[in-house]
Amino acid sequence: MNSMRTTLDLPEALIEEARRAVGFKSKTDTVILALTQLLRCRRIEQLKELMGNVQLEIDRRRPPRP
Repeated sequence: MNSMRTTLDLPEALIEEARRAVGFKSKTDTVILALTQLLRCRRIEQLKELMGNVQLEIDRRRPPRP
């Protein structure tokens, strides 16, 4: 994973609360986890939006692939 050094103005109380909630010592690890979870939740929401909109055509006569 490539990393990028950056400077952010974040509310200290928010970062500290999040850091303690996940039990991390590192602010960097806390932000990485938060961003990862944000993207995961967004992807789940996008998948939920597809429910009922995707039609699969399954040929039951054809044997499944190994």
